[in-house]
Amino acid sequence: MDLKGKVALVTGGNGGLGQRICHALAREGVHLAVMYAQSREQAEAVAQDIAARHQVNAVAFQCDITDAAAVQALIGAVTARFGSLDILVNDAAFNKAIPFPDLDNLTEDVWEKIMAVNLTGPMRLIKAVAPVMKAQGAGRIVNISSVAGLGPSGSSIAYAVSKAGLIHLTKCMAVALAPQTLVNCVAPGLLEGTRATANLRAEQIANASTLALLKKPADKDDCADMVVTMCRTETMTGQTIVIDAGRVFH
Repeated sequence: MDLKGKVALVTGGNGGLGQRICHALAREGVHLAVMYAQSREQAEAVAQDIAARHQVNAVAFQCDITDAAAVQALIGAVTARFGSLDILVNDAAFNKAIPFPDLDNLTEDVWEKIMAVNLTGPMRLIKAVAPVMKAQGAGRIVNISSVAGLGPSGSSIAYAVSKAGLIHLTKCMAVALAPQTLVNCVAPGLLEGTRATANLRAEQIANASTLALLKKPADKDDCADMVVTMCRTETMTGQTIVIDAGRVFH
């Protein structure tokens, strides 16, 4: 798909990886809806920076993706503002570091919040944009999962299961939305300088680089570039690409 002039909604667009994704798409001439949950001033600053640097339209939109009505309102607001919606990037996520053996602290409240943001939220967003993309005759959806979804690792059992679910949701939605809309997934390893990483224990951060073949964290720009590739592709759907400096092979 030719990306110039297209419109993308990036959830968590004000986050460490989300900002990189927004800038990578904007460099291709994509207009950006930068979705945030709480940090309005930061998101508006990100949108202004994108517009100034890349000469595209960029607007910040607030949404609680755990609220079904708010998600529907968001899609309506984005399409009303830009006139179309061609790309959805599900980057918003929540985690809380709980060691796997510590089942007492893996409460139902924690489980439900992680699932609501990391799995049910993307499902809601995909369902909301599906009719828009079908009517337009084309669309691209990219989910941001994690290597934690490919094996029993990560900040908590709930986080790992939510990201595994997102990988399988990618496959199922690729089937459901074909042939107009292509759905793919990026599964990063440890990314430095993100809010998700800030919630990890120090030993988890250290081990991620030590155990990687390349002896360093995953690169946010590599992940953002892969998102662009998945938006541009015409013949890849239902796929998950791992970017983790050489830890997980699938």
